[in-house]
Amino acid sequence: MMMDHLKRYIFLAFLAASFRLFAESPVDKVNPLMGTESTYAFSYGNTYPAVAVPWGMNFWSPQTGANRDGWMYSYAQKFICGFRQTHQPSPWINDYGTFSIMPQIDSLVFQDKLRGASFSHQNETAKPYYYKVKFDNGITTEIAPTERAASLRIIFPKKQEQYILIDGYDGGSSLSIDPSGRRITGYVKNNSGGVPSNFANYIVLEFDKPIEDYGLFYGGKRYPKALNSTHDHVYAYLKFNIGQKPLEIKTASSFISLEQAQLNLKREIGIASFDDVSSKAKQEWNKQLSRIEVDGGTLEQEATFYSCLYRTLLFPRKFYELNGKGKPLHYSPYDGKIHDGYMYTDNGFWDTFRAVHPLFTLVYPSVSAEVTASIVNAYKEGGWLPEWSSPGYRDCMVGNNSISILTDAWVKGIRSFDAKTALEAMIHQANNQGPINSVGRNGYEAYNRLGYVPYPEFSEATAKTLEYAYADWCIFRFAEAIGDKAIAKKYRKQAFNYKNLLNPSTGFMGSKNGEGKWREPFDATEWGGPFTEGSSWHYTWSVMHDPEGLSQLLGGHEHTAYMLDSMFRAPNTFKVGTYGFVIHEMAEMAAINMGQYAHGNQPVQHAIYLFDYLGKPWRAQFHLRNVMDKLYHANTKGYCGDEDNGQTSAWYVFSALGFYPVCPGTTEYALGSPLFKKATITFETGKKFIIDAANNSKENIYIQDAFLNQKSYSKNYLTFDNIRKGGTLKLKMSQIPNAKRGILSKNSPYSLTKFNE
Repeated sequence: MMMDHLKRYIFLAFLAASFRLFAESPVDKVNPLMGTESTYAFSYGNTYPAVAVPWGMNFWSPQTGANRDGWMYSYAQKFICGFRQTHQPSPWINDYGTFSIMPQIDSLVFQDKLRGASFSHQNETAKPYYYKVKFDNGITTEIAPTERAASLRIIFPKKQEQYILIDGYDGGSSLSIDPSGRRITGYVKNNSGGVPSNFANYIVLEFDKPIEDYGLFYGGKRYPKALNSTHDHVYAYLKFNIGQKPLEIKTASSFISLEQAQLNLKREIGIASFDDVSSKAKQEWNKQLSRIEVDGGTLEQEATFYSCLYRTLLFPRKFYELNGKGKPLHYSPYDGKIHDGYMYTDNGFWDTFRAVHPLFTLVYPSVSAEVTASIVNAYKEGGWLPEWSSPGYRDCMVGNNSISILTDAWVKGIRSFDAKTALEAMIHQANNQGPINSVGRNGYEAYNRLGYVPYPEFSEATAKTLEYAYADWCIFRFAEAIGDKAIAKKYRKQAFNYKNLLNPSTGFMGSKNGEGKWREPFDATEWGGPFTEGSSWHYTWSVMHDPEGLSQLLGGHEHTAYMLDSMFRAPNTFKVGTYGFVIHEMAEMAAINMGQYAHGNQPVQHAIYLFDYLGKPWRAQFHLRNVMDKLYHANTKGYCGDEDNGQTSAWYVFSALGFYPVCPGTTEYALGSPLFKKATITFETGKKFIIDAANNSKENIYIQDAFLNQKSYSKNYLTFDNIRKGGTLKLKMSQIPNAKRGILSKNSPYSLTKFNE
């Protein structure tokens, strides 16, 4: 009997070891379905399974929703109505330049809502580099991506009629069929805003089997044997008679021209087989994901970590292409012209300035160099820095966080853009109103005159004031770094404007009208009005550049720490305020049951780390591990709110490593509580930084002692140089908080107030 138990134990141990060996490749730990069980009313991520390469110009996804439905893939749905080339950064922003491919048997059905084929998730495989589904009707579809192209492989069951339907979507499309050449070419538009009138996505599709029949469908009518048409909404269909032989489709696109699309196809796929394309995409993912290696966690934690890192590396997407000589050029979504140089798009900087771009500056600086050059290019081509681009300027969210991204890159040594042009763009952004509210500064005249944006004269005024004050600090930092003392002095002063809206009678951030009168009555749980997707509980902490100054306004470190803890203990109630109804962010805050802490939205995600500034790092360690353990999972309900272009994922990536960029634009990262026993970051230089927490566990969440390169380390932060030069941070973890470590002022990270002292 004992021998049977021993054999069973050895077998299980071997099985576990084999599973780890099988899953050794980081990309195979990724679950692209994480967060896909979302709806308009409640988000578990609002993601879709992007089949792509890192920062690729095109993604591909199965489509379960209607063509214009922002929730293109919902895990709860039972039908797929197409495989979409997509550029969608968010369901709220929607898609552009998209088309879909749908295999069908027996009869053609054109309308998206009617043509869906049923499937089971048991017959679905989703990887970043490969997607496969077998429909209940027997059709199998596989997809493998490149940056600007893709390969599809389709196997039909034994049926008489086999069709491929190309849906050009509404909003303007043009398709041409060359049956003898086995190809379809054309363009699609279907944009959701933010592009010039000459915008188009030029597409080419090539088929490796002979076409038996073909035709077009538009205007509600089918046109057999028609070869080309330009219409609001054009479909093309091809009929095959190939039995169960695999049909391979190679497709690519370009925002420049059809000729460029053909060049993209030739360069990125050429004669490569489907398996070759998939294998190369897998290699690229492993190359980028392996820059951060984690060990000593559970399989679930590793899957969650790499699924989050995958999401972080999707956006912003490359919007540039390579000419015949391999030089970058792009169609500008800002002026409609072709320019040399880099362009990236599909990013809401209000979300991603916080952790996504700081991860790039630290771990992927060559990508950050291209992105920041792109931001300055957008200013030169469109006259404004972008704040939400998809692909051009979009009227969404608040603030001047493009300035943060440029500043953070510059202070960390990235020199891919001209400093004088960048400073000119920053000053212009801060002192003008653009053609839409999100570009430039909405309320800039009042802000410059009063030191705050007044409410109700301007919507979301307090959120804007706090964002502008932080952006002013970024301008100060950038101007100081390049030697412009006059500009630096002016904007350092304006960086304290956050103080103008801290109401001493309530102890929270509030709002004033143009005459200086506080808005009453005040309720810290009321959403909207002067705030953006949040309440005063969330925005009171939005002083990333000066936590010490904020703490002094709130009554000192003890009271500020008490308020932070109270945020987690307060009832998880809310008032809908000017929204007039329950928006999904409110429902998600209530659902996580962490008081007024709303991790599912971005404004409050840095707040836990403020304990480091208050000399109480063990409180940060407690809350951080609680959030990581409870709010992130590598499944279809994996997030506690919108994933938002990688930001909520990047929070987890940084926090699981044990540090976080509370204030992009500084060279410091606040310390937290690492999730793994060991993590290794490998930089582009080949140097490595190791976080060694060997006795880490679910119980041992507190840092008892720290050693940086074998020297005792008492600070509550790491510096950029500490990390990028390579070395080891050794942490001794404990079940018991060390209330004597990191308590002195000199141990706290940067604050503007301390800098002024």
